Amino acid sequence: VANEGGKHWTVNEVRALIRIWSDKSIQQQLEGTVRNKRIFEQVAARLQKFGIDRDWKQCRTKYKNLKHEYKSVKNAQDSGSTSKSMKFFNELDAILGHSTMEQASKSDN
Repeated sequence: VANEGGKHWTVNEVRALIRIWSDKSIQQQLEGTVRNKRIFEQVAARLQKFGIDRDWKQCRTKYKNLKHEYKSVKNAQDSGSTSKSMKFFNELDAILGHSTMEQASKSDN
């Protein structure tokens, strides 16, 4: 897990990032692209409105780390383990949980 440029994210900063990430248009943009610098520049600009000073790279790194942590907790839960958990699991599950379900149901058809 990469270092976010030295400064730890506070709970409020992570909440704000997740709130922006939960925006449907941001999610759709992120799903459809690999080169996502422009999207994370938008995210950073929106964080700035909350008085949170993060650049796009920090936002992307945090996003990737949260997503990775979420997936490892989710996989542990799916295999019956309850020992793994994370702070923002429910918030991330609301964003990421449905998208994996949608893909699963699409592949069923």
